Amino acid sequence: VTGGVDDLVKSWNWRDDFLDYRATLKGHQLGVVSVTLNAAGTVAASSSLDSTIKLWDLDSSKQIKSIDAGPVDCWTVAFSPDGQYIGSGSHSGKINLFGIESGKLEQSLDTRGKFIMSIAYSPDGHYIACGGIDGIVCIFDLATGKLLHTLEGHAMPIRSLTFSPDSQLLTTCSDDTSIKIYDVQHANLIGTLSGHGSYVLCVDFCPDNTHFATSSSDRKVKVWDAGMRRCVHTFSEHSDQVWGVAYNENGSKLVSVSDDRNIIIYECPI
Repeated sequence: VTGGVDDLVKSWNWRDDFLDYRATLKGHQLGVVSVTLNAAGTVAASSSLDSTIKLWDLDSSKQIKSIDAGPVDCWTVAFSPDGQYIGSGSHSGKINLFGIESGKLEQSLDTRGKFIMSIAYSPDGHYIACGGIDGIVCIFDLATGKLLHTLEGHAMPIRSLTFSPDSQLLTTCSDDTSIKIYDVQHANLIGTLSGHGSYVLCVDFCPDNTHFATSSSDRKVKVWDAGMRRCVHTFSEHSDQVWGVAYNENGSKLVSVSDDRNIIIYECPI
């Protein structure tokens, strides 16, 4: 599922080495900021500059629900692992959790910080993390709603962050061109990785729990080994900045999207 500044969400069938266009999901009035899928792959959520979060049934390509997130108050969206909630960052420095069934705001987690640009749930459902425009990462305990850790590793906005499949590591990427890996439980910085020549826009962890991929304004997609803390492959296929990168469900392929309006699929080199 992809979203663009043309206000449209599009769904695709990904079979082997081919992407088949499936449907265009219309409803947003302004550019789409973020798209995500639930764990089952049956429902998509999209957030837009029009301040709404929309839920889509991918089988029927119909809109299920539209959630009003309030004036300029939704950005990156993420499904909870159990599919019951959709989380969104906000300009006010709060993580807003909306109920899928109710379509209403159920809980707010306050970072007391600035505009939240990125959020991620841990796969085990215990934590939610967010990255701010001020370069600060906050990790909350979902059971208690308490702020567990504040990580001040980055100097510039954090565009994306992701937990490892075992929920033990958190990887963050920033406009400062660096990628950082943290031990979630103890909030220790394990490593800082450099290699991109510009803003790092997206990060996604591989299902193998060892590798992760990043994309950047330098037009490159890189694959990293988290344990060895080094880049193991660089793809240079795009001709403009690469806004998103994601693994398929078994980690054998990567897909990326770019301002060059192309979607590219890669065989993973590892």
